[in-house]
Amino acid sequence: MSKPSFPAVVAAGALCWREREGVLEVLIIHRPKYDDWSWPKGKRDDGESVPQTAIREVAEEVGLSITLGAPLAVTTYQVKQGRKDVHYWAAHVPASAQAHQDGGEVDELRWVTPEQARDLLTNATDTEPLDRLVALHEAQDLRTRAVIVVRHAKAKPRSSWSRAEGDRPLAATGKRQAVAVGKLLAAWKPQKVISSPWVRCMQTVAGYAKAEGLAIKEKKRLTEAERSRKPGKVEKLMEAVFESGTSTVVCTHRPVLPTVLAVVDRHLPKALRAQLPTEDPYLSPGEMIVLNVSRKHRGRVVSLEQVKPSDD
Repeated sequence: MSKPSFPAVVAAGALCWREREGVLEVLIIHRPKYDDWSWPKGKRDDGESVPQTAIREVAEEVGLSITLGAPLAVTTYQVKQGRKDVHYWAAHVPASAQAHQDGGEVDELRWVTPEQARDLLTNATDTEPLDRLVALHEAQDLRTRAVIVVRHAKAKPRSSWSRAEGDRPLAATGKRQAVAVGKLLAAWKPQKVISSPWVRCMQTVAGYAKAEGLAIKEKKRLTEAERSRKPGKVEKLMEAVFESGTSTVVCTHRPVLPTVLAVVDRHLPKALRAQLPTEDPYLSPGEMIVLNVSRKHRGRVVSLEQVKPSDD
């Protein structure tokens, strides 16, 4: 059996886009070191998740603070070290936002139409994420909101806990995972935080909620005990999340995930259903599923990503 092939270099970036007078524009950059036109991107730092890399690189190269939208493509090509994978996301930028080159790696930037971008882009692989972005725009699905399902971070073992199950907290490893979860959630900036009120779930999302100034909406139906008695209430909650127009994160327990994911499955187009985990434990502690849902076509899921709080 052949060994799995891993990239020697992992990088990430974003296609920043805006609409001016109904016309789609994308931001491209010129790098004097390579004398090429491309997208804002860069290599992943140690201990950094790939989505965090995309946000950091855009901020460093063009001075924009972005929220990730739908994933667009992973381009692959060879560099001196071996295979390089570059992950791209869409990122909506308000028309009033001001981008500026960093004066080092980037000496010029331009807002251009997709057609103009195709003429300017130096590397053929850079058209792959552009093709996906244009397709989403033409389908009126480029403007999205996030629906995120998180399994709580690693808790102290049941075998070593003699008090109430709802009070069982995160282990030391889980506390570190919770910090990473908070940083990762910031890539999509959900504006509503819903959680099981049991301590280990609340601890998993508390850091993000505090950083964003959000109150956590505690839902007893997301606990293991309530789900086993009344799974229909979990289904109703998740249906309400999909009906909402707000980016939302839901934090729950492994035994609740089958019910949550069954609702997710009903909202997925056929092409995405194969990506949904179907076997226990579904998600590892702290892992999440990120769905981008069309704002124009409410409830239409345009992408699914399964993401760990750290890619190390």
